[in-house]
Amino acid sequence: MGQPRLKIAIQKSGRLQEDSLQMLKECGISIDNGKDQLKAQARNFPLDVLYLRNSDIPQYVQDDVAHLGIVGENLLVEKQKDIQKVLPLGFSKCRLSIAVPKEMDYAGPAWLNGKRIATSYPVALKGFLKEKNLTADIHEISGSVEIAPGIGLADAVCDLVSSGSTLFKNNLEEKEVLFKSQACLVAGNIPKKLEATYQQLIFRLESVLEAKNNKYLLMNAPNDKIEEIIKILPGMKSPTVMPLATEGWSSVHTVINEQKFWDIIGKLKNHGAQGILVIPIQKMIL
Repeated sequence: MGQPRLKIAIQKSGRLQEDSLQMLKECGISIDNGKDQLKAQARNFPLDVLYLRNSDIPQYVQDDVAHLGIVGENLLVEKQKDIQKVLPLGFSKCRLSIAVPKEMDYAGPAWLNGKRIATSYPVALKGFLKEKNLTADIHEISGSVEIAPGIGLADAVCDLVSSGSTLFKNNLEEKEVLFKSQACLVAGNIPKKLEATYQQLIFRLESVLEAKNNKYLLMNAPNDKIEEIIKILPGMKSPTVMPLATEGWSSVHTVINEQKFWDIIGKLKNHGAQGILVIPIQKMIL
């Protein structure tokens, strides 16, 4: 018998599939991915990929058909399956929101009381209405939710929003955000014989995600300003300082969260830093 293989379920088509396969590729896992396949094997890691309909993945993971799955957090809220959210993956970011026609005089959640709301996410919507002590007529539809007010089917919609362009095209305005969502790794029961493989996959994913959130920062700085510059830097531990050929100057290297960079760039320049470079990191092992 060959080595036991971990099974991961991902969306069978669409952007979520593309991003999921890209994430696995960045983990050093090569997938033999042919057109219209239902299952593919990794060549260099004991992993099988199952291509399933997105809405079915939580059920398959709960039933142990797949050990792992990659789905949007919004689907976990809606399906309410007995599976564990293991790791947010940082892509397919969106939000579940309530939107109403722009001409409506919306004054807050109480406006929704007694209204007709079209949605593909009735469980999440019911939870929101219960929390706000509201009642509404929920119209569950499977697609093109945003057209419902325009054809007289509903007064409002509850749907996923990313850029907001679809709402704009349909003369709708986002009013309430129920929750934010992104792709995440979910797990069911991991057999003991696959625990080491599972932990290795988690290790690789965490390394890739850590690298995406951080950048390698280097700059040239006058020696008499280095102590002040180091105090500004919020990076990992102590930065590396190396003398330059030009007397009185050094090169300062560190790792920094990308979001923090823009908060400190002006301070670094004001303290004499020059030639500041921000370089992507492929993998980051903590």
